[in-house]
Amino acid sequence: MKNNVLENNGNIELLASWIKESKYTVVLTGAGMSTESGIPDFRSKDGWWKNLDPTTVASTYALENKYDLFRDFYIMRINTLKNCKPHIGHKILADWEKRGLVQCIATQNVDRFHHEAGSKNVYELHGNIRTVKCEDCGANGQLEDFVMKKSCSKCGGRLRPNVVLFGESLPYDDFNNAMEAIRKAELVIVIGTSLQVYPVNQLPYLCKGKKVYINMDVDYHSRNFDMVIKGKAGNTLLDIEKYLTKN
Repeated sequence: MKNNVLENNGNIELLASWIKESKYTVVLTGAGMSTESGIPDFRSKDGWWKNLDPTTVASTYALENKYDLFRDFYIMRINTLKNCKPHIGHKILADWEKRGLVQCIATQNVDRFHHEAGSKNVYELHGNIRTVKCEDCGANGQLEDFVMKKSCSKCGGRLRPNVVLFGESLPYDDFNNAMEAIRKAELVIVIGTSLQVYPVNQLPYLCKGKKVYINMDVDYHSRNFDMVIKGKAGNTLLDIEKYLTKN
């Protein structure tokens, strides 16, 4: 364990220097960024999908054929957010953007914690759970109406969160903007994602510059990156920040 800690510390100091040198840095975040705020994840060994088939609650099939179950699942997720807030890692990334150290964030998370922490240039690759629309007429709806199990005020149709369901395509603008940013990036930092979900898991490899992977679970992805740091998102970002501000 001691050797791993020493190796990580060495990597963190080197990564801080890479961040200072990079003229264009993109951060890609996944569920591991949100779990430290108290949000359950999906694909870890203890994640939601271990005992729950996502196609039964978070898919276009569920929306069309099991709407009550679909709605209850997302109401539960929305209510979970009420007791959660951005952690120190979200705030550090927002501060790096203000200081010009990070140009944008692409995230698989739907909780909008990056926005709440102050990040401005955020691409939501899987949509967000904080806003809703009508599946039938497309009108914007009120989040509270969805939570209270009300219908669309315009047409009486089914309200749903603006998340990407299984069976749907990713948001065109956000995904393409993320691709273009990563293509021109000198440094891409991937934080807290298992990189199991296509097509987002292909994004880091569009970078012609340096690629860094930060996650608690480090496996076969390691060989595809210039640097791998095993650790929690918040703690690791805090350690990097200490080196960035070191005189």
